[in-house]
Amino acid sequence: MSVSPSVPLSADSARTEAPTQAELLDFARRTAADAELIASLPLDPEGRTWVRLEGPGGSEAWLIGWPPGTGTGWHDHAESVGAFVTASGELKENSLTVRLPSDGWKTLELTDGVDHERRLPAGKGRSFGRHHVHEVLNESTERHAVSVHAYYPPLPQIRRYSRTGQALRLEQVERPEDWQ
Repeated sequence: MSVSPSVPLSADSARTEAPTQAELLDFARRTAADAELIASLPLDPEGRTWVRLEGPGGSEAWLIGWPPGTGTGWHDHAESVGAFVTASGELKENSLTVRLPSDGWKTLELTDGVDHERRLPAGKGRSFGRHHVHEVLNESTERHAVSVHAYYPPLPQIRRYSRTGQALRLEQVERPEDWQ
């Protein structure tokens, strides 16, 4: 995995209220439509690549390249709301509609009917609320995908999970210093 410097895209510094999920999604859509920016992302055949962007209203944003067959694994973005849009290729999102218990748990038994799948070809995206548990995958065997992601507040942590059948297990908590 590689990290590149921040690319400012927003002159929104005078704003005082938090961006909404709709505004984050709009930002991700507009940014994903910037063909020159999307083409500038260096792609690595072995691992995801990313460039940090300046999102609207103090949000955190990322341009991410996904080699064929890569994914995030199950995770959430804790207290942040977010949005992402596929700029090229196609991504698949598996998500859970489940309210996680407060801190202090390690394993959660999921009930039937909580699994959802979305296919997100170029130009398509979604927004999500706090504690949204999902995994994002590039299932192509031949083609990179590129996407734009935005989060507010800037990610305080990412919680990573493993999943075996209907059991979701908290495995790791990452803080910004782990990925920046």
